[in-house]
Amino acid sequence: MKLNDFKLEVYFNKYEFTAPYLLTQSDCESMTIEDLLNFESDAEEKFKKSWLGYTEVPGNPELREEIAKLYANVTADGILVHAGAQEAIFNYMNVLLESGDHVVCQFPVYQSLYDVAPAIGCEVSKWELKQGEEGWTFDLDELKRLIKPNTKLIAINTPNNPTGYMLSLDEMTAIAETARENHIHVFCDEVYKGLEFDGNRLPWFADIYENAVSLGVMSKAYGLSGLRIGWIGTQNKEIYDKMVRFKHYTSICSSAPGEFLALIALRNSDKILQRNLNIIKENLVIADRFFATYAHLFTNNKPKSGPIAFHKIKIEQPVERFCEDLIAKKGVLLLPASIYDYPESYIRMGYGRRNFPECLTKFEEYLIENISSAKG
Repeated sequence: MKLNDFKLEVYFNKYEFTAPYLLTQSDCESMTIEDLLNFESDAEEKFKKSWLGYTEVPGNPELREEIAKLYANVTADGILVHAGAQEAIFNYMNVLLESGDHVVCQFPVYQSLYDVAPAIGCEVSKWELKQGEEGWTFDLDELKRLIKPNTKLIAINTPNNPTGYMLSLDEMTAIAETARENHIHVFCDEVYKGLEFDGNRLPWFADIYENAVSLGVMSKAYGLSGLRIGWIGTQNKEIYDKMVRFKHYTSICSSAPGEFLALIALRNSDKILQRNLNIIKENLVIADRFFATYAHLFTNNKPKSGPIAFHKIKIEQPVERFCEDLIAKKGVLLLPASIYDYPESYIRMGYGRRNFPECLTKFEEYLIENISSAKG
C-alpha cells in the first residue's frame, strides 16, 4: 500500500506549533489533567494508582460501557476503542474494502475518508457539498446517481469538517435507506457530535442502520486530543471482529492513562460539551460582526454545528499564497482549501478556542495593511 501525503498534517507540522495565532483549529478548547481530574473528588487518587500495563485490545470495559451510553442500539460489545480517530478510519477501510470496490465519499471532508480507499485499489466518487445562497447544500438524489453495482461503502462526516454542515435526521434516514436497498455499508465520522447548537442530539448513524459504523473521538468536541482516544460503534458483529483482529497490527491497545482520563471526561460530558458550546457561540457572534464588515471579501458560511466553517474568500491572489503571507506577516494560521483538495478559494476558520477574538483581531490587521479593498 502506498499512501499519499496527508496534506493537513504536513501543513500543520510546518506551522501549528510555531504560529502564535491559530485561527483554523478544528478542535475545541482543551484543559489540563488537573482540570479534568477536578470533575470528580476521588479521580486524582485513582489516577495516581492506575496500572501502567497493557490494556484490553477492544478497550477498557468500563470505558466501553460509558461510551455505549451515548448510543441507543449499540452495546458495549459493539464499541472498539482506538488511538484517536485516524487509526479507526484506516483500520475500517482495510477491513471492509478490497481492490475493485467502489466508494462514494462526501466531499470536502477529512482526507483519509477518501484517500485510503484508492491505496487499497478502490475507485472513489466524490459526493460534493455545494455552495448555496444560505450556505452549504446537499443533493440526496446525486447520491443515488453515484451508486454503481460494485459500490460497497458510503463514507460521510456529520457535522462536517471543514464546512460545519450537519445532516438532518431526514437526510440521515434517507442515506440509510439508500444504503440498505443497495446492500452498501456506511461509515459515518461523527467526531463533532455533542456540539449541536440547538441542543437537539440526533442519533448516531450506527443506531439507525445495522451496517453502519459511527466514529467518535475525545479530540474534537471534547477538546482532549492529547488523550489519543477514539472509538467506533457498530451493530455489525462481523465488521467489529475483523477490526479487532486488524488492530493487532496497528496500536494493539490504547494508553491506560488515556483511557482512564477519557472515562472521567465522558462521565462529565455534559459540562465539558456545554463549556465548549458556549465558547463557540460567543465566537460566532464576534465573527458575524467581522464578516458583516468585510462582506465584500468573504462569504460567511456559518456552521450548522461544531467549531469550524469553510468561508469563501474573494481575493485575486491564490488562497495558498494569501495564507502563507498571513502567517509570515502576522503569525495567523488559516487553512487554504487546497489542503482538502478543494479547487476554489476557501479558508477554514475555527471557533472552538478562547483566544479566537485575539486571533481574529490579528487577521483583521493583516487585511487592513495588505488588502486594499479592506481599508476603510
